[in-house]
Amino acid sequence: MGGKREEEDFEEEEVPTELNTINSSGGFLVVSPDKLSVKYTSVNLHGHDVGVVQANKPAPVKRLVYYFEIYVKDAGAKGQIAIGFTSESFKMRRQPGWEANSCGYHGDDGLLYRGQGKGEAFGPTFTTNDTVGGVLALTVILFLLSIYISVLRLVRSYLQHYGYEDTLNSFDLAGKTTVPPVFVAQENGFNEQDNVYALNQRKTLRQLIRNGEIDAAFDKLRNWHPWIVQDDKSSTCFLLHCQKFIELVRVNGGFWPEAQVVGALEEAVKYGRMELAKYFGLAGFEELVQDCVALLAYEKPQESSVGYLLEDSQREIVADTVNAMILSTNPNVKDLHGCLHSCLERLLRQLTACCLERRSMNGDQGEAFHLHRVLNSGKKAKC
Repeated sequence: MGGKREEEDFEEEEVPTELNTINSSGGFLVVSPDKLSVKYTSVNLHGHDVGVVQANKPAPVKRLVYYFEIYVKDAGAKGQIAIGFTSESFKMRRQPGWEANSCGYHGDDGLLYRGQGKGEAFGPTFTTNDTVGGVLALTVILFLLSIYISVLRLVRSYLQHYGYEDTLNSFDLAGKTTVPPVFVAQENGFNEQDNVYALNQRKTLRQLIRNGEIDAAFDKLRNWHPWIVQDDKSSTCFLLHCQKFIELVRVNGGFWPEAQVVGALEEAVKYGRMELAKYFGLAGFEELVQDCVALLAYEKPQESSVGYLLEDSQREIVADTVNAMILSTNPNVKDLHGCLHSCLERLLRQLTACCLERRSMNGDQGEAFHLHRVLNSGKKAKC
């Protein structure tokens, strides 16, 4: 019964839907029809010339988490924009955080103010064209204010990490930003600035592997990073040899002339005897070798139990491995584990671990959190 009562309270609690443009500090001459956008037109002559506007309803206090955000269309000449939480009786001529019972994150200095005139270091500054969010969590005085610019940094860091140079350039052009990568893991010996190491080379190699041009990828590696392929029995060489074999088998069952299919399969057999045979019996390699060879046993290998090898995801695995190995050759890298995953992926892994730990503390009650399922559902929704 208690659980049902909580659900009813949650549904009945009102939430903000628009700005309260009536009870504001004044000076807002331009208000959008949907009451979600305002413009402060008064002249800021001194500290008390502040335009403050609240939501039409207070933030809900029965939810575990409540989030809202603002988009700064124009920060003005001084860039004195702030976001935060205030009480209903807050003085509307003061910035959030300057009065008791309020908390504010200020864009001009990046400081967090909590009921007094002295701020504390909190985050980066924000200004025109930035999106800033605020979170009220667990109904206690816990304010987790974040800025969208941090998300941009994580995305850029991800694109840099995996060598998506063209996408990175398009991303910067679309967002008109030159935000540097975050330094999330620097204390563990891995500086996110190292993501730009050999960026163009990593981009080229990823494109070659994704296109199935393994011989060309081998040639580039021998010229640019010979250390990676000097040991022919290394994991990187093993994956590249397997992928070369897979590409030769890939034509089977496709729209290719029969003579070309037969020729490719004959070449695959020859290549397997020459390059894959050396990995038989080696720990960690044998299972993948057996799956690769098994492709030859099927008339339509893409429909077989080992058809996963013909999917694009297998190419991505090889490309990611080569990418990580190149990053590991950076002389400035101190922690090789940092080369395996981007900051964004490590953050998501931590989120997954925290959600699973929380569920465990709750007696394994409720639906389990699966990151891959959440990401996949997001992709389906977009389609």
